[in-house]
Amino acid sequence: MRFHILTIFPGIFDSYLDESLFKRAQKKHIVSVRTYDLRSFTNDKHKKVDDRPFGGGPGMVIKVQPVWDAIKKLKRGTLKKGKSRVILFSTRGKVLDAAIARRLARYDNLVLICGRYEGVDERVATHIADEELSIGDYVLSGGEIPALVLMEAVSRHVPGFLGKEESLEEVNGSFPTYTRPDIFIPAKGKKWNVPPVLLSGDHKKIAEWRKGLRNDEK
Repeated sequence: MRFHILTIFPGIFDSYLDESLFKRAQKKHIVSVRTYDLRSFTNDKHKKVDDRPFGGGPGMVIKVQPVWDAIKKLKRGTLKKGKSRVILFSTRGKVLDAAIARRLARYDNLVLICGRYEGVDERVATHIADEELSIGDYVLSGGEIPALVLMEAVSRHVPGFLGKEESLEEVNGSFPTYTRPDIFIPAKGKKWNVPPVLLSGDHKKIAEWRKGLRNDEK
């Protein structure tokens, strides 16, 4: 799985991607992440990638030209390898969920366009992106955090990323977990106990307990 991120702030991704699962997955060539500074593709001599919106209004808008030139370069090169999908993050997009993450995990290349300011020229959504996605009913300052959310949600479905399929909550469901000590005393007269069934050693009963919790949630 290869992620290609178009952004004006490529440094935002460095610390997150250099830790934990993403660091290991990149080292083992399970996933690949490349960031592209949109300023490298602008034809403006001052390296501007934004301009005022037609019709008036506050703020600035990311121009279509640098996005188009970046996509053209990718299509001439690395996107030739396998199936590709171009995604624009937008408050008007479909909300990312597990089904979308599973679908996107079937692609070889995901190009993630991160807007800023007041958004991206609508011609990017109309003529360049294959789909628009959102991560919730709220507004962020840019598409970088949504890009990180999408990469993690998708990568969990890439074989080898988690190490064990059993780690997928999508497979086994979500249930309360506990660890040592079995009795925690936060203050005098208080005890926080682990459910006795988890201390029983009876794996059948434990599985039934967890299944019962999942059924209650439904």
